[in-house]
Amino acid sequence: MNSPSPLPIGIVGLNFGRHILDQLVRDEVKTQLRLAAVCDIDAEKSALYAGRFGVKGLTSLDDLIADPDIPAIGLFTGPVGRAQLIRKIIRAGKDVITTKPFETDPEAALDVLLEARRLGRVVHLNSPGPTPPEDIAQIIAWAKDYSLGAPVGVRADVYASYREKADGTWYDDPAKCPVAPIFRLGIYLISDLVQLFGPVKDVQVLQSRLFTGRPTADNGQLNLLFENGALGNIFASFCVNDGDHYRNSLTLNFENGTIYRNVGPDRVGTKSELALVMSRDNQRQIVARTIASGTSGSYQWDSFARAVRGEKLTNETTPEQIVAGLRVIQSMSAAARA
Repeated sequence: MNSPSPLPIGIVGLNFGRHILDQLVRDEVKTQLRLAAVCDIDAEKSALYAGRFGVKGLTSLDDLIADPDIPAIGLFTGPVGRAQLIRKIIRAGKDVITTKPFETDPEAALDVLLEARRLGRVVHLNSPGPTPPEDIAQIIAWAKDYSLGAPVGVRADVYASYREKADGTWYDDPAKCPVAPIFRLGIYLISDLVQLFGPVKDVQVLQSRLFTGRPTADNGQLNLLFENGALGNIFASFCVNDGDHYRNSLTLNFENGTIYRNVGPDRVGTKSELALVMSRDNQRQIVARTIASGTSGSYQWDSFARAVRGEKLTNETTPEQIVAGLRVIQSMSAAARA
């Protein structure tokens, strides 16, 4: 049987979206999706990337939506008001893939996701992904297969080394980018923890500015109280230069064991390293190890293309699961203001 032709997709927002363009021309993605157009209100930027990739260059989302030859749109504008843009796209009969954070308003996010479901339209993002990535799926499976019991606590870390300057974008606005390292990097970990430990009841925040030239923080910590009683901590920073960036480390404690993801100094490329430690006959044992290629925050281009073609995905993320992470962000923002 012949494989279906790649779906044409247009990319909107070429500030962050320019990084997405390189993903779409990879061999493993080109079999599913074909970059057909780029769109940005900056005409010079649109023309630059249109010429570089040999596609249409537009400056209006309305013009892209009106193109009958492009059924799918990648929306990579800022998160504020994104639900309204998605509503416009899905009501025009097109499907959407976007990026984290999905929206700053959880209620607006839930409303548009439920509308997409009613309309039969696809709306995907990278965090949380449309289905659990391989590493999260493995953690869920181990917790069940080894009867790890109730979740007790988690420590999560993500960091990089940025020395940014203020540029007037939403990254400079504490209202639009609260506790910036958590909002921009730690949000992947929030999505992971909501999938693994469930809804969050309460949050506490600490943040500081060490090196940044922006008016927003570059060092942040989020404490979480889950509804099931488990406790969590997410540390995110733009201040650490050790060559070990974006590892999204997890230490997950359950009543009968501990699961580690990307913890410790050893590394095997960019894949996720998982280990399960339990007590057997009063002895500590590493009872399972694996390396997962699918990691949190990756764009599931194949899943998006299959969903647009009408295929039902297994263990699909629900609108409520997406919004649960946004509610954490909303609570974090309120705590930061207080």
